[in-house]
Amino acid sequence: MTQNEQTRCGFVAVLGQPNAGKSTLINNLVGHKVSIVSHKVQTTRQRVLGITLHEQAQIIFVDTPGIFQAKKRLEKAMVSAAWNAGKEADLIIVLHDASHSYTNGTESILKELGDKKAILVLNKVDQIAKERLLETIAYFKDFQNVDDILMTAALTGDGVPELMSFVATHLPESPWLFDPEQITDMPQRMWAAEITREKLFQQLHQELPYETYIETESWERQKNGDIRISQVIYVSRDNQKSIVLGKGGQKIKKIGNAARQEIAFYLKKNVHLFLFVKVANNWSDKPGAYRLMGLDFNV
Repeated sequence: MTQNEQTRCGFVAVLGQPNAGKSTLINNLVGHKVSIVSHKVQTTRQRVLGITLHEQAQIIFVDTPGIFQAKKRLEKAMVSAAWNAGKEADLIIVLHDASHSYTNGTESILKELGDKKAILVLNKVDQIAKERLLETIAYFKDFQNVDDILMTAALTGDGVPELMSFVATHLPESPWLFDPEQITDMPQRMWAAEITREKLFQQLHQELPYETYIETESWERQKNGDIRISQVIYVSRDNQKSIVLGKGGQKIKKIGNAARQEIAFYLKKNVHLFLFVKVANNWSDKPGAYRLMGLDFNV
């Protein structure tokens, strides 16, 4: 495509409460897995860019951590990252989980935005009755900073093309900021670590707190084209290490196999993944871990 003065480009921050479906929506919009997904609250920790093209527009979606009343240092850093993404964006989408009856969390986000306009997207609309959906629309349409209300079911893709078209036409005229083939700004090492963290959550469910982090220590391309990846899973206590390893190492083997298969699928390469578990006492109170995750320690 030849760019001209009519091309559009901009950052679109997607804000919302935990588990509203932000990562699922962005992955669907981009058409590629750029952000991990799990049922655990606060799966997304840092700003994640998902870059896609729609006609003459390059849309840079910004996935953000869920916004809630944070108490711990890590939680506060994550929420701060979400608000900062909103401040810097050209457009803001506030994603509301319409399948729940509560509205307080989304109300708080809209009020905190002040005069900054937002597109309210009601997600998971396939899970509620039409009458309740209409009530939700009627309730939010009176908010002064809600420019428009759209509806999606991010998991099935319903409403996603319409949202894409709407966003593309509301971006500022601008040259594209990224290569047309680029889908995220996340380094491959970090992306691979995130895939492993997703599989960790999926395998362990509620057995392990979300306060774990994974670092890709090495990434080697071998002569035959295969990729050898070594990663460390950091946990806070010895008993958590035992949970991750599982009896006879069976749990970490399942985590590794699932992560290896998904990484190989997206890279279209044979992948050899080696996982190690280390205890880093109180890592969530150390600045180095925050730098790895792209978070501000001093919030």
